[in-house]
Amino acid sequence: MDETAGPDAGSEADAGASADGPPAASAGSGRGRAALIEGDAEFDGRDAALLRAVHESGSVAGAASNLGRSRARALSRIDTLEAAFGALVERQRGGSGGGGSRLTATGRDLLGRYDRLQAVVAATASVPETVLDGTIASVDGELADVDTAVGPVRGLHGGVAVDDAVQVRIGADAVTIYKDAAEVDPDSTSARNRLRGAVVGVDAGETVSTVRIAVDGAGEVDDRVVDEADAVDGTGGTGEIDGPGETEGVTFRVLITAESAARLDLDAGDDVAIRWKATATRVVSQSAASRRE
Repeated sequence: MDETAGPDAGSEADAGASADGPPAASAGSGRGRAALIEGDAEFDGRDAALLRAVHESGSVAGAASNLGRSRARALSRIDTLEAAFGALVERQRGGSGGGGSRLTATGRDLLGRYDRLQAVVAATASVPETVLDGTIASVDGELADVDTAVGPVRGLHGGVAVDDAVQVRIGADAVTIYKDAAEVDPDSTSARNRLRGAVVGVDAGETVSTVRIAVDGAGEVDDRVVDEADAVDGTGGTGEIDGPGETEGVTFRVLITAESAARLDLDAGDDVAIRWKATATRVVSQSAASRRE
């Protein structure tokens, strides 16, 4: 799981290893949003609130009521999460004790992992971004396909048209790493964007590590770098842009938890695959990007 499910399954912020798939890791799902990922299932703040409410109220019905949700929807969500992460809630029916629900050890562990991840994300004032120059190839509602130096990339846009010059911004906390790149099934994940590359280096931090991954490509690329020390310790950073310029490849930066970094044991030269969701990708017009800079 990003981190993995169960005791070792459930990733801290997209950081970990899939129970049935190749080792995977990342440090967050979306900009500044903590999430544990296992396969296509994401455990986020709403799910953490649900488990916490079950623990406090002693029942799913009570938890749903306290959160303003329906009992049926809460039960359905728990079933979905349990299919990915393992048994999270132990439910007892009737009896002298009146029944009720409580978190399993796996549920408590998952909630603890999420809380630790959320603390890391909250402490990260600035998240590194990889910024690609590109041209809009097509627009489908709120999503746009962009031709870039690394191939087609899909992301959310705020108003663009075909042939517009744009920047594609990908937060380091939105990307998941698969160490065994050859084993990644492109149909097994809802992530829209997938690339292969090689590890350039790992910059270790106390709680979060930054993995640099070179992806083959050629063209004009802006590699936006917010000082990784600042990104890890939460002191902020003004950030600087290297480029644009002709390059033989693009370097992506991916944040993963220290625990995931130790488990994956990544070294320079390791072949990996990376994936990230279109909804975690921002497509910005070049004119808007220039005004922002």
